[in-house]
Amino acid sequence: MTQSLEDYLEAIYVIVKDGRNACVRDVARHLNVKMPSVVKAIHELKKMELVTQEPYGPILLTLKGKKLAGSVLNRHNLLRTFLEKLGVSKKNADKDACMMEHILSAETLDKIRDYISSSEESP
Repeated sequence: MTQSLEDYLEAIYVIVKDGRNACVRDVARHLNVKMPSVVKAIHELKKMELVTQEPYGPILLTLKGKKLAGSVLNRHNLLRTFLEKLGVSKKNADKDACMMEHILSAETLDKIRDYISSSEESP
């Protein structure tokens, strides 16, 4: 899966988690992209069986889509927290976490998770 498609999936997840229907317009606004780009991405996500959508209806995550989107969001949150602990501003930490979440290995993410956990336990 491409980084871009992960971003779309994460955006849908966040919108739905906020209690709203994820429509093409909402996803476009969330990601600051044009609606045709969202339509193309949704088409790809449908082929991967990660979302469903009736014509002009809200975008719904499948169980597989929810699991993957939740994983992407967890990586993002972990990295944002890590960067903020390093003193990076919230704005830059969020932006950088979005880029990093797609490229870091599982091992690196595990080590960051361990580091954050141990630093929270230490006085």
